[in-house]
Amino acid sequence: MPVLENILKNVSVVRLIGPNDVAVQKLTFDSRKVATGTAFFAIKGVQTDGHEYIAKAIEQGASVVVCEVLPNELAPVVTYVQVKDSSEALAFMAAAFYGNPSQKLQLVGVTGTNGKTTCVTLLHKLFRELGYNVGLLSTVQNQINEKVIPATHTTPDAINLNILLQQMVEAGCTHCFMEVSSHALVQHRVTGLTFAGGIFTNITHDHLDYHKTFDEYIRAKKMFFDMLPAKAFALVNADDKRGAVMLQNTKASTHEYSLRKATEFKARIIDNSIQGLHLEIEGNEIWFKLIGTFNAYNILAVYGAAVLLGEEPHEVLTVLSSLTSAAGRFDYLVSDTQITGIVDYAHTPDALENVLQTIQQIRTPSQQIITLVGCGGNRDATKRPIMADIACKLSERVILTSDNPRFEDPQEILNQMQQGVKPLDFKKTLTIVDRKEAIKTACALANKGDIILVAGKGHETYQEVKGVKYDFDDKKILQEMFTQMGK
Repeated sequence: MPVLENILKNVSVVRLIGPNDVAVQKLTFDSRKVATGTAFFAIKGVQTDGHEYIAKAIEQGASVVVCEVLPNELAPVVTYVQVKDSSEALAFMAAAFYGNPSQKLQLVGVTGTNGKTTCVTLLHKLFRELGYNVGLLSTVQNQINEKVIPATHTTPDAINLNILLQQMVEAGCTHCFMEVSSHALVQHRVTGLTFAGGIFTNITHDHLDYHKTFDEYIRAKKMFFDMLPAKAFALVNADDKRGAVMLQNTKASTHEYSLRKATEFKARIIDNSIQGLHLEIEGNEIWFKLIGTFNAYNILAVYGAAVLLGEEPHEVLTVLSSLTSAAGRFDYLVSDTQITGIVDYAHTPDALENVLQTIQQIRTPSQQIITLVGCGGNRDATKRPIMADIACKLSERVILTSDNPRFEDPQEILNQMQQGVKPLDFKKTLTIVDRKEAIKTACALANKGDIILVAGKGHETYQEVKGVKYDFDDKKILQEMFTQMGK
């Protein structure tokens, strides 16, 4: 059983009151989960302050309290560890408590606004096909080899993250590929982990409800590359001007990939169609099952990372050419009358534009694009009119509908989206709050050969309203509508 002194080694302690040789049986930041021998972390959250629950944690048996502000009255049987940042202390202590599992894996993190899920999913599939035991931490799901563990966050909290990494080590995993969100970086969820490499995909408008400014969002992403060790690699998209920013001051070896510039990992698009991508990579012409320019970037990032991890380039490309993307990423089905329905997670302006531009590239002049899109509640509201404007610019018909309204009024979200619809686009735009009805309407509007894009939820199989998650799967409903309408 770990002793407090041993799991405090990397923590900047302001003040220690009480013995440091106390045995620690459990870590938690939730006072409801405290039991005898627990180290309780008082963390200042967005909605609650853990310092208010210190007394309750002690009543339930906490033997250690890690906090930023000491209570006015100190319990004699408790060791208090005062720190500057409880979240940072939790991350360091969680890593040590679980035996620093990240040091026993080739851990590669992927950060950026778009492409994270696709990249880590492809890397997981690729290395499984190459014969490795591999872990995956993603928005869609977590995996230990083929065992699926449901995901609740893009990046788990520091305790659950280290538990999962420890389980991967115990299962014989040699590699783990994980999404690293900007929230996770700012909240120190990945602090204390040892990464073998980091990938930057791109950065565009998102999460300004949390980070407040775009500069703060960029700084959050850069934190990941600042923490990489000298033995790690930093691989960035050179076609995004912030790629160079990510590499500033990193201790890791620096590498770039591009579709436009002469970089270490370079690709050229030969053909882009509904059948897939035909790319030239380092003199090799290869067909891939993935579709769209944005996926050409994802393929290149995955290829570069695999080579930097020591894999043979030609074998990597051969395996990559057979792989499919993550669930809910340009996931399409075709009706009996050749109407194409595409379900995509695109929930940012850049992602929506990328998907629609891809559809524009692969469609014929006679095919109209019908886009159904919404925006999530209790999230960045500034992107709502922007996304409506993008949908109108790149579609013949647009239906604005509810996404996950959460605790907001869905009609108010749509009112904000409508502010981005220009007068000339009023006639081609409908507003339907009920998402199922919106999908039904899109199908009714479609003619033979048309393309319906259902954007925003992708892999999600629920719709969140007032704190309750109801069953809702865009792809299943789209298929159901195709069947019902004989299309």
